[in-house]
Amino acid sequence: MVIINYSWYKNAFFKLATTDLTTVYTCPANTTALIKTIQMTNEHATNNTIELFITDTSASITYEFYHEDMSAGTTSNGAIGTIVLEAGDILKIQSETVDVVEGTVSLVEIDF
Repeated sequence: MVIINYSWYKNAFFKLATTDLTTVYTCPANTTALIKTIQMTNEHATNNTIELFITDTSASITYEFYHEDMSAGTTSNGAIGTIVLEAGDILKIQSETVDVVEGTVSLVEIDF
């Protein structure tokens, strides 16, 4: 039997317009996503707390996996290593200040 998987390199840009937990990326059905980087910048004049979460929809649980008090005008990567998302899993970001955190998620989607 021959199995052919297809993969696509993608990015998901974000600018947080709320202090609420914000969905940045949802892994599509029949897909595994490998997140390589979550590049974020704090454009605020002061420090800003950034938190990253993954919702495991198969278990209905949200996990915090990154927390940083980013200095003013700095850039950070929230993916220390490769992050694997299964179909339906959701990447979420939260900031304590509105309209000052933006960035991009670089990932590859593998269809099965």
